[in-house]
Amino acid sequence: MHSTEVPIFDIQPSSAWRLLDTRELWRYRELIYFLAWRDIKVRYKQTAIGIAWAVLQPVAMMAAFTLFFGRLAGVATDGIPYPLFALSALLPWQMFSRAVTESANSLVTDQRLITRVYFPRIIVPIATIIAALADFVIASGLLFILMVAYGVPFHWGVLWLVPFIILMLVTVLGVGFWLSALNVEYRDVAHTVPFLNQFWFFITPVVYSATLVPPEWRALYGLNPMVGVVEGFRWALFDSGASPGAITLVSTCVAFGLFASGIIWFRRRERTFVDAMGSGGR
Repeated sequence: MHSTEVPIFDIQPSSAWRLLDTRELWRYRELIYFLAWRDIKVRYKQTAIGIAWAVLQPVAMMAAFTLFFGRLAGVATDGIPYPLFALSALLPWQMFSRAVTESANSLVTDQRLITRVYFPRIIVPIATIIAALADFVIASGLLFILMVAYGVPFHWGVLWLVPFIILMLVTVLGVGFWLSALNVEYRDVAHTVPFLNQFWFFITPVVYSATLVPPEWRALYGLNPMVGVVEGFRWALFDSGASPGAITLVSTCVAFGLFASGIIWFRRRERTFVDAMGSGGR
């Protein structure tokens, strides 16, 4: 009779301060895809024009901003046609605004799933951000069509869009991790997010140029990571003036700080999510 070795598992509590487990996320990649696709379908289900809303919303905002800020207020655009000036900032901004709003509420929305099945909870805000990215990609096609219509030439600098898109995603993920984890315990976070989005919009150069800020204040202005994203988009697309070096450097540091601290905070509070949801938050 042969002895059979029985595997022995040493189960230990996870550390309160831990970074992202990328191998575990990869194992659950199909769940990320399912949740993201579900969010996209729910967003446009039973709508008359469907995915066209992804284009209609930034176009409507672009038209309004062009009328009031471009024509009536005469806002300086560094030589860029105002519709392109506004749309190039609206695309990353609306991606950020939507992703922050939906990721903040994502854990509460999916609490039935979270309280019944184990999976890395951080998947939930990640999936909502991927769903928001789909709208961004679709609407970006309109921007390139308008650039052709306005006769704006494409140049090698457009390749810089890739790192600026990464900077945008890092910023969104960092803010999303923080707010989604906080919203589980403090439900008034959901009421704060609309105000936060409005305030953040006005301190981001969407309808105006960052050149309006005095040079000695621009590094401080870059503490808003979306400033680096928006100015980077315009510089990469239109080659407008000098590269936003100092602003981009500061914004990048803040964005990665938000990202790293957001992961740590989320993973630290993750073990209390089920209990907090069972008690209905604070």
